[in-house]
Order: sequence, then structure tokens, then C-alpha cells
Amino acid sequence: MKFHQLNQTILKRTLIVVLLIVSGAFAASGRLTNVGTTAAPFLEVGVGSRAIGMGGAFVAIANDVSALHWNPAGLCRIENSEAVFERVDWLADIRFNFLGATIPFGSLGSAGFFINTMTVPKMEVRTVDFPRGTGEEFDAGSIAVGLSYSYGLTDRFSIGLTGKFVSERIWHEKSSTVAVDIGTLYHTGFGSLRIGAAITNFGPSMQMDGSDLIIYYDADESITGNNDRIMGKLMTDEWPLPLNMQFGLAYDLIDKSNVRFTVAADAFHPINNSESINIGCEFLLLNMLFVRTGYQAIGQKDTEEGLTLGMGIQYKMFGQSNIKLDYAYADFGRLRNVNRFTIRLDL
Repeated sequence: MKFHQLNQTILKRTLIVVLLIVSGAFAASGRLTNVGTTAAPFLEVGVGSRAIGMGGAFVAIANDVSALHWNPAGLCRIENSEAVFERVDWLADIRFNFLGATIPFGSLGSAGFFINTMTVPKMEVRTVDFPRGTGEEFDAGSIAVGLSYSYGLTDRFSIGLTGKFVSERIWHEKSSTVAVDIGTLYHTGFGSLRIGAAITNFGPSMQMDGSDLIIYYDADESITGNNDRIMGKLMTDEWPLPLNMQFGLAYDLIDKSNVRFTVAADAFHPINNSESINIGCEFLLLNMLFVRTGYQAIGQKDTEEGLTLGMGIQYKMFGQSNIKLDYAYADFGRLRNVNRFTIRLDL
């Protein structure tokens, strides 16, 4: 009886927190935002066609290998080893790639690793003196390499931690740093209600440095005959990582042997934008076919994100491993839509 009363108390407090976050998300929609004031924006791109098809509301679900991105606490709830590969033609001809895997160690928890890259195609170098190009080309790229660990403190509550190395490069300039993600996942015991929370991209700021910042400088142009070729170096500003706090709920409205219908909602509090909400749902039929839909960035100011749709199929390969093929469509308003395909392998 006492345990049941404790769970009721936890649920009531959780719902109060959710209502406060939801209210704050809409109240903040009129505030000024800090868009474009953080480094490594590729870390904010969602991972996995399943999660994106559900509108990016995944922090309280986090039960597949894409939990490496959304909430590392979910990794210990994955029974088998799982791998994922995703290649996405992102906006403006940018290419996004994600490769990850997780390995369970039974009562010792689960571990995982991932490589996340974003590349920009080569472009002509243009200057004031040569507006049509100097004949040179430049490109840019970003990469994050991470290790994750998740452990179940009880049969209902788990925690997760990710450490990652982050690097960005623009032509000859580059910057590197390290960051951590921290997540929790709680199965309340009230039906299938799950509560998830995560803090992502917590780490030192990034500052670009490289050979193109070296210049020749005249310390005092008013002095005739002085050395006007003193070696100098431009200093760039430091920019913080896109720190984000995320809180989510998930619930199976239908959970039978051959049919499952899951709904989820996440509230976001990023340092570089206004608060927002993602909502989504997933319908599973015959433990084989998936249909998903969702809506992103509700309440966010000046966003182009919106409706998402998705579908997936899973089947046993060689009678043992499950191969899962997922597709997601995401509407970006005035920008072109993004289609993504993801391959997951359950070993």
C-alpha cells in the first residue's frame, strides 16, 4: 500500500511539472530567441526515422539504438545488441550520417557507441576583390564520436551517460571540444506510462582557429618607415554548444499481442531558442508493420518545422536477427521537405 501511495505521489508531482513546462513553452513563444548563437548545430539534428516519424517525441520511449541520441538511459532496456545506419540528404545539399550500436551486458547495464557526421559540399572561394571566385574551393564538416553507458538502478528506473568528442571544420579553421549527455527513464507502473528526461550537449564552448586567421599587421600606420609586415592573428569569438533540456511522457493506449498504439509528447528547453513541444504516435500491427505521425516545434517562434509522417517494417533475417527498415518524412515549410531512410539490425 505504501509503495502504491508513493507511486501516486510521484505521478502527481510529475504531472504538475509537465503542466508547468507546457505552460512555459507557450508563454515563452513571444520572447526573443538566440537562434544562431551556438556552435555545432548538427548536434540538434534528430536521429532515426522512427523517432522523426513520431515528431521527435522520443525521450520517454528510447527503446531502440537511437536512444544514443535521444536519451542514453533507455539503452539498458534494449534486450539484444542493435546497430543503426542512417544517411540523410539534409537541407541545402548538406549530408547527414549516423552510425551507432549498443551492446547489453545483463545486470551490468548496456554500452553503446556512435559516429555522427555532417558535411557541406565544396563551394567557390569568393572575396571582395574576386566576387566571381578566386579559383579555390572550400568545404566544411562536423563530427561527433561518443560512448554511452546505461544502468538500471531498479526494474523501473534507469540512468544513462554519454561522453562525446565534437569537432567542426570550415576550410582551414577548426575547433574541438568534449560534451556529455545525461538521461533518466522511469516506468511508473501506472499502466505503461513512462517518464523520460535528458540534458544534452553539456560542455565547454568552441572557438575556431587556423591558418587563415594569420594576417600581416601595421601596428601604427602613422609612423613612416616602421615594419608594416608584423605577423598577427585574428581572434574569433567563443560559442557555446546547443545545450538542451528535454522532458517527455509516453503511454501505450493499446498494447495487445499483435497490436500496439503508443502516444508520446516531449517538452524542450534549449538555450538557443524558445521552448517548444513535440508530439507523436506509433501504430504497430502484427508485430511487423509500423505507421507513425507527429508534429514538431509546437510553440516555437519562427520555425519551419511541422508535420512528420513515417512507416516501417521488421522481419527476421535467417530466422534469427531482426532487420528493421524505417522511413520518415518531415515538413520544413518554405524549405524543402526532408526524407530519410534508416536501417536497424537487431542481433
